[in-house]
Amino acid sequence: MCEEPLERVCPTCGSEQVIKNGSTHNGKPKYQCKICGHQFAIDPTNSPVSEETKQLIDRLLLEKISLRGIARVTQVRWSWLQDYVNQKLSQIPRQVKVSAKPLGKLVIECDEMWSFVDSQKNEVYICLAIDRNARKIVGCFVGDRTRKSARKLWASLPEIYQQFAFAYTDFWQAYKTVIPPKRHKAVDKETGLTNHVERLNNTFRQRVSRLVRESLSFSKKLNNHIGAIWYFIHGYNAELDRI
Repeated sequence: MCEEPLERVCPTCGSEQVIKNGSTHNGKPKYQCKICGHQFAIDPTNSPVSEETKQLIDRLLLEKISLRGIARVTQVRWSWLQDYVNQKLSQIPRQVKVSAKPLGKLVIECDEMWSFVDSQKNEVYICLAIDRNARKIVGCFVGDRTRKSARKLWASLPEIYQQFAFAYTDFWQAYKTVIPPKRHKAVDKETGLTNHVERLNNTFRQRVSRLVRESLSFSKKLNNHIGAIWYFIHGYNAELDRI
């Protein structure tokens, strides 16, 4: 007894106006919708990833778990996960927004953290600024350790911090060229005046797998490296909002 053919309906728009359009890598016929152009296979071997799984992946990206580890935990295809993460990281905003003027005196702490992309010879520095009172990250720039990077870090700050914040930094000379002298003080670590941002550096290395010094989970592309850092920044600040 012959089985009835599967219904050829576009899973995107529900149209029955579909045509054959080649086959998948495992030989299953592919179809294309004449209405919306979507290509699909009937009863595909790889089922679509659910929204629940995507939300789990989004949360796991904020923990020190490699992409290979996330693929194993969520049981999704590695190639799909890589595409999903790359697309997500490329869309992450690369600036912090402040909805209202913070209360009290604005004080920030700035520091730089070493990292690399593809090879340890390809050094990439993460320059960070943190609001001492709110503990939130308010500025970031990822690049080299030059005067230009210091300018970019300062430019990444919300305008209110650029106008009014007092900044504590280490003795990196580039800070003197961008931060107004009356609102800047370079200090030694022993003073404790940059403790919060230095502690934040440790948090980054504990929570972002690609920032661990001896790790197989490093970034191969600078754009993904920058996107992953900003993804964590927004997630970190959101966690503080929930406290």
